[in-house]
Amino acid sequence: VLDDFNDFYDPALKRENVAPFLGSPHFRLVEGDIRDRDLVFGLFAEEGFDAVLHLAARAGVRPSLSQPVLYEEVNCVGTLRLLEAAVAHGGPRFLFASSSSVYGINSKLPFSEEDPIDRPISPYATTKRAGELHVFNAHHLHGLRAWCLRFFTVYGPRQRPEMAIARFIRSIEEDRPIPFYGDGTSRRDYTYIDDIVDGIEAALEHPTPGFEIVNLGGARPVTLSDLVATIEKVTGKTARLSRQPVQAGDVPVTYASVEKAERLFGFRARVPLADGLARSVEWFRRQASDIARTPVA
Repeated sequence: VLDDFNDFYDPALKRENVAPFLGSPHFRLVEGDIRDRDLVFGLFAEEGFDAVLHLAARAGVRPSLSQPVLYEEVNCVGTLRLLEAAVAHGGPRFLFASSSSVYGINSKLPFSEEDPIDRPISPYATTKRAGELHVFNAHHLHGLRAWCLRFFTVYGPRQRPEMAIARFIRSIEEDRPIPFYGDGTSRRDYTYIDDIVDGIEAALEHPTPGFEIVNLGGARPVTLSDLVATIEKVTGKTARLSRQPVQAGDVPVTYASVEKAERLFGFRARVPLADGLARSVEWFRRQASDIARTPVA
């Protein structure tokens, strides 16, 4: 695992996520930047990878609006560094984590991999689409076998703390108002982390024919109002809403067609939203309890 533990959110939370694996003989953690050519090439030479799972990125639509150059440097140059190293070291299978944000404001529902996507509406979305094109170039020019998996609003335990579901759960549990953007009719295709992991594993195990772009989503879009109502039901608490206008870069709906993923490697999301939220709340409460029991130095 290569990670730079940047300060996009608290690095201590990231270290907690990897801590359980540090003692395993099958796990190696390297701290560094994917843009560092010498580091990346050195790792490829040392390890002789069979496959590369590229999850590293500057994430999030809203932060990208104020830091477009940083997003371009990390998400595009960093991806090119990994592709360059992969091509130079025997062409291991390459799996690139893309995003539903590449669809922009798409009037056709559900979103299909064949839909036109030439109008992304945030720097983050633009960099993810550029990443897909760089991966295709590596396939076309050098024969790299690759998947681009478009993730749809992933949630669950250990998710980034600034994401909507994590913020909503934390705020409701702590009786603080939650930011509620728009009139509540915007819809998102929420996908539980276990389903995403299942899709990644299925793609890695599949004999990649060449280059494929595939959606991984729940295929069940939910309105913002229904999301909040479900969290209220799961927590047994009532949300206090801080109503705010729709933010720049937000799209009105995301909705994955997963027909291609199901056809190619049998993917179908299995965790209903209520179950995934219940697991997320359970994890949050366990974390809060652990923090409360930690003695103050």
